[in-house]
Amino acid sequence: MVTETLEARRTAITHVPLSTAPLPPLDTTIQPWPGDYVEVGGHSVHVRRTPGPAGAKAVYVHGLGGSATNWTDLAAQLREHVEGHALDLPGFGRSEPIDGYDFRMTTHARVVIEYVESLGAGPVHLFGNSMGGAITLIAASARPDLVRTLTLVSPAVPDLRPSLSRVSDRRLPLAFLPVVGPRVQARLAAMTPRERTHQMLRLCFADPDAVPANRIEQSEHEYTERSAQAWAGGALSASTVDLIRSWLVPRSKSMWQLPPRITAPTLVVWGTEDRLVSVRKAPRIARLLPRGRLLVLPRTGHVAQMERPVSVARAVTGMWEAVERQAW
Repeated sequence: MVTETLEARRTAITHVPLSTAPLPPLDTTIQPWPGDYVEVGGHSVHVRRTPGPAGAKAVYVHGLGGSATNWTDLAAQLREHVEGHALDLPGFGRSEPIDGYDFRMTTHARVVIEYVESLGAGPVHLFGNSMGGAITLIAASARPDLVRTLTLVSPAVPDLRPSLSRVSDRRLPLAFLPVVGPRVQARLAAMTPRERTHQMLRLCFADPDAVPANRIEQSEHEYTERSAQAWAGGALSASTVDLIRSWLVPRSKSMWQLPPRITAPTLVVWGTEDRLVSVRKAPRIARLLPRGRLLVLPRTGHVAQMERPVSVARAVTGMWEAVERQAW
């Protein structure tokens, strides 16, 4: 009986209905959506908005080292269903952190919660990728009343494999050491935007050669912009340290305690070629989510919403349709 129950659950979490409704044609020439600044809890948060029908809203939260532009193509695919709000977390993109901001995962989650509250629109469709997945897990478990559905793309759950293939530059771990750290940081800071972009592509995409040239140019422009931000490097370092720290806490405080508290229907999306967070973590988190289902995409890396926006959009809209039919 127990074996049958486990098998039934395993089948359920891997059965993801894909919508057959028409989607907008994929147009990777679309520029990043326009952005402006919103005052949220003392922060001036930069938000890129995708126009959509009145009522339903989606809030997108990027990963470590990312920005709101990581959601450009997926937001375009979903714009006939929802109005999109892609945040630059404090210290990332164009959101300058306030003095004393500590870059903890719980603090980032509080900013997300306060932004959703500021919309005054009731529960939203919440999305998170990588570190953003960890942050939205915290937010959704703390404030289930604000989350209509949750989509997690390669969420940064604890994964302590010691591998240099998981960092964009093999020198990066040395940057956190005393004595040699400052010298390594200086060398890393001297890298060109083009070098940084291609490091990111090799790390996050299964097939970097398939990334459109204009998206590469946009990334290079972002890295140029970040190089002029006095706060960008510190924000990245502090967020990295706290994310890893959150993986090392006692079991009673572990991130793995969060999924069972999530009441919203949840779609987990993972790429088989994810170098940053192993796809082997995917079944565990999907099983822990009371209303979770799992979609594993072949030939896909850490940012499925960028590499496979149409596939992710079909799964997301399929979830929304199933929820409306009370079939999720």
